[in-house]
Amino acid sequence: MIPHPIYPPSVSRQNLGSLIVQLSSDTLLGPLVPVSNVNVTIKEISPSGEETIIAELVTNEVGQTTPLELSAPPVDYSLDPLNTQKPYATYRIETASPNYVDAIVMGSQIFADIQSIQPITLQATERQLKRYASYTRELLETVSIGPATLYGNYPPKIPEASIKPIIPGSGFIVLDEVIVPEFVIVHAGSPNDNNAPNYTVPYIDYIANVASSEIYPTWPIETIKANIIAINSFTLNRIYTEWYRNQGKPYTITNSTAYDHAFFYGRNLFDSIVPVVNEVFDTYIKLPDVTQPLLSQYCDGVKSQCPNWMTQWGSKDLGDAGYTAEQILRNFYGSNITLNTAPMVEGNPESYPGSPLRLGDSGPAVRTIQMQLNRISQNFPLIPKVAVDGNFNEATQEAVKTFQKIFHLPQDGIVGKSTWYEISRIYVAVTKLAELG
Repeated sequence: MIPHPIYPPSVSRQNLGSLIVQLSSDTLLGPLVPVSNVNVTIKEISPSGEETIIAELVTNEVGQTTPLELSAPPVDYSLDPLNTQKPYATYRIETASPNYVDAIVMGSQIFADIQSIQPITLQATERQLKRYASYTRELLETVSIGPATLYGNYPPKIPEASIKPIIPGSGFIVLDEVIVPEFVIVHAGSPNDNNAPNYTVPYIDYIANVASSEIYPTWPIETIKANIIAINSFTLNRIYTEWYRNQGKPYTITNSTAYDHAFFYGRNLFDSIVPVVNEVFDTYIKLPDVTQPLLSQYCDGVKSQCPNWMTQWGSKDLGDAGYTAEQILRNFYGSNITLNTAPMVEGNPESYPGSPLRLGDSGPAVRTIQMQLNRISQNFPLIPKVAVDGNFNEATQEAVKTFQKIFHLPQDGIVGKSTWYEISRIYVAVTKLAELG
């Protein structure tokens, strides 16, 4: 079947988003490997439950489908705080392969003018057959993506102290410094639900998941950046104070909006959000003379109000007015805040050298990037191999651009902080150097 967009009568032909499905192995079970030659079916589900096949695709050598245009509601729906209509379309995605357990993703979200990336991790059939000898093709992995929090009905955040008191002798444990961990453990329920599952998720993937769940990808970039920094600061406060660990819980954070942030295991991400997460994943909000990151609470500002916190729709208005991310955050959290960078990012062989690497540069940092790209190219063969000589030449630039395209970063051929850490993260994943702990 030839991929094609659909055009329901109520939606203009101009209201199109796009979708890339990205299949890979589960990095919790072994090295990161893209899964090629898998059949991917995209379906529209009518309100009555009737299924319509929109496209049938096959993943390429880096585990991705070609971009597919899909119809979506008008972009204005996601820009108007008073709009009550769903601002995105949802689709069902199915995978089929004799070598992997079939997967279904229900509710993958498509916004007009935005590219959606739907990651799916597949389990090898052989592994499942060893664990469940009586089952074969009946095994199925199903992911269900809930409504975006700005559209759906979720409980508002229960207010907490933005800075946690540290009482000597109380047994309240904190880290020596602010650390970005390699993984977080997300409890898929409220802290009072001991039966909810826990998911171990790479930290950057967690932040991208939350941002894609809690704000709209059509908003101004500085608004998106401000919200991601707020999400990051909140999360790093939970990590720094070991908030749930000190309550005897075996996880880092929950997906309850009453306590923490929305998180939907396996949800799709957006191309306007992923690069910003890679840029600011180690940035947090700091108050003067306070070491711990600010527990930066917020609300939507329409369905719920929260004096002295950031409102998401208010941040959108300020972004429209030309405010920078830092100005937006200072407007809500106080003019005395600063944006700090965590001194340690776990799971990376080497820290960012401090300035971007580009065509014409040379030195040990360039050699590191060349070595890591060559190793990554063994798993992602579209990336051309380069000489490991420490010289950032045109071949290295092309390898960087190809890496950036595969992993949804701006394709400028420059190794800035976001590209450096993403190369490092993928290098660790394909070589499986990380200890999961």
